[in-house]
Amino acid sequence: MLTSLGVFPSHLAGRRLLASMSGVSGVGEAISTTRARIAALGTPTRPPARLVAVSKTKPPALLLEAYAAGQRDFGENYAQELIDKAALLPADISWRYIGACQSNKAKMLVHGVGPGLVCVETVDRLKVAKALNQAVASSLTRSKIPLGIMLQVNTSGEDSKSGCDPAEAPGLAKEIVDSCPHLTLAGLMTIGAPRELAPEEDDPDFVKLAEVRQAVAGLVGVPPDSLELSMGMSGDWERAIRQGSTSVRVGSAIFGARSYPA
Repeated sequence: MLTSLGVFPSHLAGRRLLASMSGVSGVGEAISTTRARIAALGTPTRPPARLVAVSKTKPPALLLEAYAAGQRDFGENYAQELIDKAALLPADISWRYIGACQSNKAKMLVHGVGPGLVCVETVDRLKVAKALNQAVASSLTRSKIPLGIMLQVNTSGEDSKSGCDPAEAPGLAKEIVDSCPHLTLAGLMTIGAPRELAPEEDDPDFVKLAEVRQAVAGLVGVPPDSLELSMGMSGDWERAIRQGSTSVRVGSAIFGARSYPA
């Protein structure tokens, strides 16, 4: 097991632990199957999308099983849970924060996770971006390592969804690029609305995000393909990849249904 210090007792013990976890819950098999399906959707001009294993509420043991299967990108929704898991799990994991991002939690998140935090995918206000920028600047462990961010865009227009208005995204992106030197605009993210679509139909939220990327790229002055599209979850990630997603967030299809405290 992991020690109370949050590290493996030794490198050898760590390797033994990872090896012993193979097939414990089926997570490793789910990772391999999902990766194979993602690879099958790649083309000579479109490399396979990134698989982000969404592990919120899941115990570190299940993340270790995914890690043993080769998974390195994990997404978490809660700042404190991410900080706790980052302290326990291998240092080469790339953590992506995909929960609602509040400016008053920026310092805690950036300083608590350190260089392992590669991207915050839910930036939808300049205030949040500036708080993250300041947190990176003041961090002893990553002040010279820019933090990737994505603009979360509310493509469906639902009140229940976070994200900036699609029309506001280009201007917000430009403000962030101009005023936040410790951040790197990595791309755009959306959740979208659940829909019943025929297999050949395009999801309008994915269409909208691709359109917003064109507008953002034009104003910021970068090639559109240099900005990632994080779209697609357990129920629609294959459609998202066919529509150009470069990063899919898959949780329940890998780890099973989530359980929340009563």
